[in-house]
Amino acid sequence: MSRIQLALRVPDLAASVAFYRKLFGTEPAKLRDGYADFAIAEPPLKLVLIEGTADEATRMDHLGVEVETTEDVHAATARLGEAGLVTDVEDDTTCCYALQDKVWVHGPGQEPWEVYVVKADAGSLAKQQGSTCCAGPVEADTGSKEPVAAGGCC
Repeated sequence: MSRIQLALRVPDLAASVAFYRKLFGTEPAKLRDGYADFAIAEPPLKLVLIEGTADEATRMDHLGVEVETTEDVHAATARLGEAGLVTDVEDDTTCCYALQDKVWVHGPGQEPWEVYVVKADAGSLAKQQGSTCCAGPVEADTGSKEPVAAGGCC
């Protein structure tokens, strides 16, 4: 089963977790320091909450499609490349408390999308060196014309 992922950067993680518990009537699937995710069955959604700074409003961090296997990620990479989209592949990358294989693309407004599979749990929210995962606004400003994930991961 695939499901859409919506990752939000929130100013108050505890308040956001409490709100989404009520909204979706479910507990977080993962709750860690600075991070929570909800695996919502109906509608099929993975809601990721990443703690931001207290003085900023909640904002979209990135979007994603969680798939079941690495082969699904590779098939998406091929399909997206054949469609003329620029892809950025990250295999065996650690980010947001998970080991993942993923491919990134960006929409016309530079919104970051990932197609990814979670291969295993990991002990850290931090990104692996060289990964575009969880890049903050300063990290994402590379000066290149190629877009990078503006906070994407998970």
